[in-house]
Amino acid sequence: MTGTDLLTPTKGRRSRRSATLVVGCVLAGVIALLAVVSFFWLPYDAEDTSGGRLAGPGDGHLLGTDKLGRDLFTQVMTGSRIAVEAGAGSVFIAAVLGVTLGVLAAFAQGWLDDTLSAFLDILIAFPTLLLAMLIVAARSATLGSAILAIGLAQSAVVARLVRILVKRVLAQDYITAARTSGTSWPRSVLFHVLPNIWPTLVVNLALQFGLAVLAEAGLSYLGLGAPPPNASWGRMLQEAQATFTTAPAGALAPGILLVLLVIGVNLIADGLRDTLDPATRRRRT
Repeated sequence: MTGTDLLTPTKGRRSRRSATLVVGCVLAGVIALLAVVSFFWLPYDAEDTSGGRLAGPGDGHLLGTDKLGRDLFTQVMTGSRIAVEAGAGSVFIAAVLGVTLGVLAAFAQGWLDDTLSAFLDILIAFPTLLLAMLIVAARSATLGSAILAIGLAQSAVVARLVRILVKRVLAQDYITAARTSGTSWPRSVLFHVLPNIWPTLVVNLALQFGLAVLAEAGLSYLGLGAPPPNASWGRMLQEAQATFTTAPAGALAPGILLVLLVIGVNLIADGLRDTLDPATRRRRT
């Protein structure tokens, strides 16, 4: 067996991992492009009902119209913007709160460590969507409330992961050496701890993005997300279910895009894990 034969399987695995990341970026990138374009241009006004009720695709309406005569493609573009905003906003809140709480919990000792661990476990065990529903119901049904609720719910997951990762890093010899040399704890965390946990953290945050998009769609489906005339994909699905047999595009378009976005983000997370995590690379090569 030649050296080339030994390298071929490894190259094949790397090619498959690269393909996973590329496909994920393409799927999520197309929807992100729709979201960006919707900030500057939409085919019709969101409240324009001049298209006729439940018109089919064509005649100036790429996907047809809904039961009120609104252009479906306009709603799909607006929904893509809401989905991206919900995912990005929720992940930002979860990252800020989760990393902060996780780092603090990693330094806790004794009863405080046990108390924080139990608190995080309780939050994680509580259904994310139900917690988000409670928070939104206590405030008002807006996109901002949905983002805040989902972000707070996801912060517990991020905090527990960060706590575990930081504790693992703090047990390493180079942290002891850094502390012995006079490096302060804040500096150790900033320059030694966080750089060693970010690959795993980034993968988890990518997964949380997809979950946040699904949670926002679920809240909007229940009427607890972005209010009208904002066309969230979840609200579109709710409004189109009664007319699915006569005008299926109203449900198929947002449903397919929602699935594609979540699949794309998960493929990105899988590709990032293989690219950034040295342990995973060693196991798969």
